[in-house]
Amino acid sequence: MDRDSEKPAVRGLAAFASRDFRRYQLARMAVIIGAEAQTVAVAWQVYSITHRPLDLGYTGLALFVPGLFFLLPAGHAADRYDRRHIILICYSIQVICTVGLLAIALMGLRNVWLIYMVLFFIGTGRSFSGPASSALIPHLVPEGHFVNAVTWGAAIFQLANIAGPALGGLLFTLPLHGPLEGGGIVYIATLMSLVWFLVLIGSLSVRLGRMEHRAASLNVVLAGFQYVRRSPILLGSFSLDLFVVLLGGATALMPIFAQEILHTGPKGLGILRAAPAAGALVVSLLLARYPLHRKAGHRLFVCVGLFGVATIVFGLSRNIYLSLAALAIAGAADMISVVVRSSVLQLATPPEMRGRVSAVNSMFLGASNELGEFESGVTAQWLGAVRATVAGGIGALIVTGLWSVIFPDLRETDELTARALRMDLQSELQSAANNRTHVASK
Repeated sequence: MDRDSEKPAVRGLAAFASRDFRRYQLARMAVIIGAEAQTVAVAWQVYSITHRPLDLGYTGLALFVPGLFFLLPAGHAADRYDRRHIILICYSIQVICTVGLLAIALMGLRNVWLIYMVLFFIGTGRSFSGPASSALIPHLVPEGHFVNAVTWGAAIFQLANIAGPALGGLLFTLPLHGPLEGGGIVYIATLMSLVWFLVLIGSLSVRLGRMEHRAASLNVVLAGFQYVRRSPILLGSFSLDLFVVLLGGATALMPIFAQEILHTGPKGLGILRAAPAAGALVVSLLLARYPLHRKAGHRLFVCVGLFGVATIVFGLSRNIYLSLAALAIAGAADMISVVVRSSVLQLATPPEMRGRVSAVNSMFLGASNELGEFESGVTAQWLGAVRATVAGGIGALIVTGLWSVIFPDLRETDELTARALRMDLQSELQSAANNRTHVASK
């Protein structure tokens, strides 16, 4: 990172003293707004064609499957090649995919399998850009500003998640006539955001080169899995997010709630999609000013449990205001867990391993988000949207209780610093080694 480009740090805004961090977050905000607007358009377009919850689930599956195919090479690539170049290539693929969605909308095609095919290629780009982007962040700010950077990164993500769905719902319902009506105008807005992203990322001064100098081999590629498997803190945090969001996420079903339960239409869908981000944004701004210092693990589990309760309330609600409040609380609770999990991921992992460990995390995130959308679509097809959402919230509470017992090291995590987390990891590894020696001696 270019230290000459830093400004004096302001309390609560320390990460923004770094030029590259400022540019990266501006780029990230634009591209997330465009992607979220596009997600609203795709969901409404698919549901208007088929009117089946299962087909909404397939949109998540199409985004998730590439991560299974490319998980291992994506992590290795993020550690072996310049992470900035990987991001630029992946988002250039996203531009081509959005042009494809625009063409489908302009031609009035009603074949959902064409949409799924485009989503598969979007998922392919994400499978490589995710680990590279995650591993890039620690190089944009000094280590002492990293938790602040994670917090602001999450805040910007949530702000974009508020603006993106709202923009998508607004553009989708503009009184236009002709091919731009509906999804067409949304996809044009997404293209503009992607171009802006590529320009800003191309202007970053950070030059990392490769951090892993060994050629690809099975041991090198699988090193991320092995590192996570040996660390109960990492394994516990990754798997907790996987199962809670997999069971408790109701994002894919929001078109059904907007259309058939709350009767609010596309604009209501945009507002519902934005509500969790609104709650998360408020909490992230508070965390930027008053960061977590102690008892991080305990707060993680409390917030994950609150997420499950809020999901149940949303599933049972028939009032738009109660639904929005429940979603906002769910987003606020998830925000705290995001900051804890992201900090644990980067601070407990050596720099040369971050790409491969981030790839493992991307697999868990993809399974919880995109595969979770598929799971929601399937269960809603069987049980109905309301029962599926309530059952998911109950399942999230059960997982929270079980994980607090299975992963006591995660529950007892205290400080979010590299020194404290790596000391915890070394203690865990030593304890595991002692246990293996004790068993072997019997």
